[in-house]
Amino acid sequence: MAPKEGSTEAPTRHPIDWQNEAYYDMQAIETELTRVFDICHGCRRCFNLCDSFPKLFDLIDDSESGELDSVSTADYKPVVDACTLCDMCFMTKCPYVPPHEFDLDFPHLMLRYRAAEHKAGKTGFVIRQITETDRNGKIASKIAPLANWTTATENRLTRGAMHRIGGIHPDAALPKYYSKTFEASAKASVPARNSAAPAAGRKAVLYATCFVNYNNPGIGKAAQYVLAQNGVETRVEYPGCCGMPQMEQGDLANVADKARHVAAAMGPMIDEGNTIVALTPSCALMLKFEWPLLLPEDKAVAKLAKATMDITEYVVDIARKDGVAEGLGPLEGGVALHFACHARAQNMGPKAADMLRLIPDIDLQVIERCSGHGGSWGVMAENFETAIKVGTTAGRQIKKADKAYIASECPLAGEHLLQIAGRLDDQDVPKQAPHPIELLARAWGYQA
Repeated sequence: MAPKEGSTEAPTRHPIDWQNEAYYDMQAIETELTRVFDICHGCRRCFNLCDSFPKLFDLIDDSESGELDSVSTADYKPVVDACTLCDMCFMTKCPYVPPHEFDLDFPHLMLRYRAAEHKAGKTGFVIRQITETDRNGKIASKIAPLANWTTATENRLTRGAMHRIGGIHPDAALPKYYSKTFEASAKASVPARNSAAPAAGRKAVLYATCFVNYNNPGIGKAAQYVLAQNGVETRVEYPGCCGMPQMEQGDLANVADKARHVAAAMGPMIDEGNTIVALTPSCALMLKFEWPLLLPEDKAVAKLAKATMDITEYVVDIARKDGVAEGLGPLEGGVALHFACHARAQNMGPKAADMLRLIPDIDLQVIERCSGHGGSWGVMAENFETAIKVGTTAGRQIKKADKAYIASECPLAGEHLLQIAGRLDDQDVPKQAPHPIELLARAWGYQA
């Protein structure tokens, strides 16, 4: 049977062979990079995604022959470093992903290169410390006012020092910390559950995620409130970070350890009939898709992946299968909703938009361009202006939409887009970019 053209079947992904020594063979990696880069050069559909592709195409176009044969493999690294692992090339653009015979998975090839670098001890000290989110969160929550004063962009003294010593761009917005984590807040106060709601009888565990737990408990509180309004019995658990920050650096053994730990902790809760609801899209992506690719034979990981839903996905599931509770009011001024890349990569559709459309007479505009942030990548001095450039198209669309609210499922993307919007026009830019669940909670009368 002749091979089918790409994109005529659902894309599939191979397990990540990180426990095989051959996976880290840099010569083999460079050979595969050459094969993939040559295919990308002949296609160029991804020219307007992240900065990896412009770097690659400029590298080829400026070479002696104008083809990849006159490009040295020593020059590949900037292309790899520019990848943010957003997955948009794989999910939305590339016609050659598996099951196509070209078998092209650009993001996971970039991940393999980084994993080889990490194994060779080439991951920088500063980035390793930045991505220790649990350790940093535990320390910073104890001194939250001081930590937030130190990292504020207005504090040119400390941010200048962070730039010189750590390579963090002085203008990059950094997450704030809270003295009371979401876990602690959830134990102290539980919203009253509406037992008469159509979805009463459902049970969910809110996986707090490191970001919501330490940096933005408001997202978790809003999710608790919305689910309580709809009769869902909830509990909050945080066994540990999903490992996305380490995955971005290629530390796959660390990520696998986190996967095993969290899956083991969540297993008994799944057996009790709970859905595991992740509060940020990057973490949902890890639990649902990346962990099973790292540990394809691990039954606990597979069980957790099957039981996990993104918070927006879960609310829409309630709406479609049970119906939502009464009491939703309008949200004045409209919403410009950024469709976060790691929400798109979950292949579940625009669930945040579907969720917000539950609000009566909602004025909603969906922005489907990348924010450019890329997690820890976007705050580094060598990347920040590129992150701004990549996200500027989304920023312009947000400004043109002229809505009262700018929202994003990815809190880091939302903050980054606020910075971009402020650069484009510092007048009338909202001070916050809430998660869509916070706007839905507000429409149900929630007061933060």
